[in-house]
Amino acid sequence: MEIERKFLIKQLPEDLETYPSQILEQAYLCTEPVVRVRQSDDEYTLTYKSKGLMSREEYNLPLTAESYTHLKKKADGNIIKKRRYRIPWEGGLTIELDIFSPPFQGLILGEVEFISEEQAKAFLPPDWFGEEVTWSTEYHNSTLSQKRFPEHTEC
Repeated sequence: MEIERKFLIKQLPEDLETYPSQILEQAYLCTEPVVRVRQSDDEYTLTYKSKGLMSREEYNLPLTAESYTHLKKKADGNIIKKRRYRIPWEGGLTIELDIFSPPFQGLILGEVEFISEEQAKAFLPPDWFGEEVTWSTEYHNSTLSQKRFPEHTEC
């Protein structure tokens, strides 16, 4: 079970570069239900996520690099790339701060995972967090993968 809250970030922490980070690349094979492949450094994963907003089932299976490359070619929509910072927070929590690459450049999201819904409901976000978007599917990566962008035309 994945229990998380998600927020837009209005201001980056001043010491952001001091935290560990990695580049994530993920492609969606299906969005209902969510089936995703992800590369994180030299780790490759196939993930299934059920429907839900704050709480939903999540299953992860390891992939080989070859399997990931093969499945990525079958992606439906945008391949999402982002840099994820892991920021330790109060109560043993971790803020996963995602800074997206084009075509989503400028989008910055913070997610915090919890062990229970009670813990999630009690969480007080830091001042540098902006609007909470937990209850909106608009900021799910699977939704972003389906976003269409206008074609650039030369004049």
